[in-house]
Amino acid sequence: MTKELAKGYEPHAVEKRWYAEWEEKGYFRAAPASDRKPYSIVIPPPNVTGALHMGHALNNTLQDILCRWKRMQGYNVLWMPGTDHAGIATQNVVERQLAGEKKDRHELGRDKFIERVWQWKAESGGQIIGQLKRLGASCDWERERFTMDEGLSKAVRTVFVRLYEEGLIYRDNRLINWCPRCHTALSDIEVEHEEKKGHLWHIRYPVAGEPGRYVTVATTRPETMLGDTAVAVHPEDERYRGLIGKKVILPLIEREIPVVADDYVEREFGTGVVKITPAHDFNDFEVGVRHGLDRINVLDESGVINAAGRQYEGLERFEARKRIVADLEGAGLLERIDDHAMAVGGCYRCKTVVEPYLSLQWYVRVAPLAEHALAAVKDGRTRILPRQWENTYYDWMENIRDWCISRQIWWGHRIPAWFCDHCDGVTVSMEEPARCAKCGSDEIRQETDVLDTWFSSALWPFSTMGWPEKTEELSTFYPTSCLVTGFDILFFWVARMMMMGLHFMGEVPFRDVYIHALVRDAQGQKMSKSKGNVIDPLTVIDQYGTDAFRFTLAAFAAQGRDIKLAEERIAGYRNFCNKVWNAARFTLMNLAGFDPDNIRLSELELSQGERWLLHRLNETARETNAALEEYRFNEAAMGLYQFTWSEFCDWYLELSKQDLYNGTPERKRTTQYVLWYALESLLRLLHPFMPFISEEIWQALPKLRGTGNGERGTETIMQAPYPEFRESLSFPEAAADMERVMAVIGGIRNIRGEMEVPPSREIAVILSCGSDESLSLMKHNEGSIISLARISDLAIGIGIEKPEDASLQVAGDVRIFVPLKGVVDVAAEEERLLKEIAKIGKEIEQFSKKLENPAFVDRAPADIVEKERQKLAEVTAKRAVLEESLEKIRSLK
Repeated sequence: MTKELAKGYEPHAVEKRWYAEWEEKGYFRAAPASDRKPYSIVIPPPNVTGALHMGHALNNTLQDILCRWKRMQGYNVLWMPGTDHAGIATQNVVERQLAGEKKDRHELGRDKFIERVWQWKAESGGQIIGQLKRLGASCDWERERFTMDEGLSKAVRTVFVRLYEEGLIYRDNRLINWCPRCHTALSDIEVEHEEKKGHLWHIRYPVAGEPGRYVTVATTRPETMLGDTAVAVHPEDERYRGLIGKKVILPLIEREIPVVADDYVEREFGTGVVKITPAHDFNDFEVGVRHGLDRINVLDESGVINAAGRQYEGLERFEARKRIVADLEGAGLLERIDDHAMAVGGCYRCKTVVEPYLSLQWYVRVAPLAEHALAAVKDGRTRILPRQWENTYYDWMENIRDWCISRQIWWGHRIPAWFCDHCDGVTVSMEEPARCAKCGSDEIRQETDVLDTWFSSALWPFSTMGWPEKTEELSTFYPTSCLVTGFDILFFWVARMMMMGLHFMGEVPFRDVYIHALVRDAQGQKMSKSKGNVIDPLTVIDQYGTDAFRFTLAAFAAQGRDIKLAEERIAGYRNFCNKVWNAARFTLMNLAGFDPDNIRLSELELSQGERWLLHRLNETARETNAALEEYRFNEAAMGLYQFTWSEFCDWYLELSKQDLYNGTPERKRTTQYVLWYALESLLRLLHPFMPFISEEIWQALPKLRGTGNGERGTETIMQAPYPEFRESLSFPEAAADMERVMAVIGGIRNIRGEMEVPPSREIAVILSCGSDESLSLMKHNEGSIISLARISDLAIGIGIEKPEDASLQVAGDVRIFVPLKGVVDVAAEEERLLKEIAKIGKEIEQFSKKLENPAFVDRAPADIVEKERQKLAEVTAKRAVLEESLEKIRSLK
């Protein structure tokens, strides 16, 4: 029994209704144990403070395509959802709330502040989960995790304690990225670099004991000179060979510091002499280690000069810079100031300029862990796709530095370490100890630092499944099948999950890592609020519907190529949704009284057009599955688009009308079955990409009854089998023959278009075949040719001469003649074409002059020049087509 579809597709009500039903009936739920093959993905947990942006939309659309596809293939699919506690980001949100109440966290105290953050999470956190549901994400929401829930907290503490006991976690006084506003260490990924205009100050350092002699060093941060403990030259630099081992006097501070030789110095850069400030520069820190230099920290936690800065103590760092530069100038020690562009690092949350800062922190010794993670990719246990990212991964892992895991904030996993005030011992424990493990004193206090957010995230693939307990989920779904993520966290998250998974589970955390590209604006620019080019996914969904948006993202998700997204593209795929909807309406209107249950495809007498369609449907199923297996989402989407629009809608629906309206009862029944079969299969192919519209139409189609496997007995398209290649539906010869017929119909349509013959006007056509085979093929498909090409009189033969007034097209060995006498007003058409050619000639002249003008080509932005070149190419090509048409018209005189 068929159902009627509304005249137009209105996505929002459909999306809301079906998502609620899918969730209510548990269609997203994974079984802890099952006879079905497992397939698992863990979601990259979005920050609990976050809102859906284009990166989330692309990432989760691709994951959902994979999960829906695998479910339909019969796998037991677990898509593990959750959110990240996002230490600094979340703390900042709540601190801003408190500031609005004229309070701060220190006034509340740590415990009360943590309570306040949990309260905020309960009331406002996790809005992104609702937004992911709007996107159609089919996660197993009953398993939703949070990186600070009870189970994950136990996993974090277990990992910390074990690594500490294994000697892989330690404390050290080293340089870290420091935010003077947030008062915490930052990982490299939490530092955002921005190109800014700065200066290079050239400062004279007098040589000790040699009045009038000095060396000149250049610096972008003069305030750090207060902490200089050496200057360095290259050991092979002849200019300074006699200076090595001597001392220079640090300007303003008057402290003598040594001249050291180190390969780190670039002889060609500046003067070839560099200042060494081990406490305020990462490279200088390493030079200091090699030469045993002192580390003098001249800043406090707020970026204010401390007592080591002597006369500048108490000045904010940038104010100190101004005073120091002025004093150097006054002392005749400032040689010159150059403009200098540089990348300045800022805190990703508050944008404050970050300082390299000497601080006592906790570290993971990662080299032993990285060794195994590197080997796992090299030996193929984990694939990284596209493959070029493997080299990036290797480079990072082979040059890895120890990981600073402590953060000086309150929201996060508090480090399970206790310090003894009696003996300075450190006790690391799963449970809160009563006494110092070293001396037995009860004078112990817990570390106030929390762990880097990435520490808990690194455990995500196994902690979310119940580790450290041995659970059914772990034995069924670990290692996970695939991770879909962006390239920006390949090292900061993916590599760390690899290290932790191998160390604690003895197995890689995922078989495949698919790295997707960035979503940029239509011009290829990165989206940012400051540029005003951000496209909001929720606004797009409201305007065009979820399916159109998802299909757009998939269609442009080519491996290794960023997506240039414009709203017009999404509008185009909304039209695709409408095309599918209208095709379904046509099909349903022609299935009255049709029941597929008692029909067997193998018993039907199929026409050439039907065999062609089924062959192309079969090939599309094969190609789609193959593309998805290799994460070629764009190829899968575009193959489906091409088949749906060009072959099913534009060709087959038109071909079917002849038998639906005028065929014998047997022909009509066969056509109805093929129409139903093709649409039903197509909806299943489209479902992972366009879940809502495919479910809505599928539910309206007649169903196969019964409770067996396959297409029978399924309540939702989500559980229907995904179409696969079937040898019995492969008709290559029939398909090739039909494509020859379609080429002839296309040729007739081309003549119509060139001569501007209205579609409503029927025309006479002559087909001159070059072989008996072609003659038989054309005669066999005469009805289709007449119907689809709008022909009043069709003559088919061999060796027919071209009539004088006929236009000609060739399709294979078939010559197509369309007599135009009485159909086209030759004089009027000639006049129209001449006017059009003249108009285009003026446009070509304008574009050519513009592009021949050096002032325009050299000064205009490259993308504007390229657009002008494209316009010139387009109008030149158009003129060539018009001139060809003019030649054909004149041949009719």
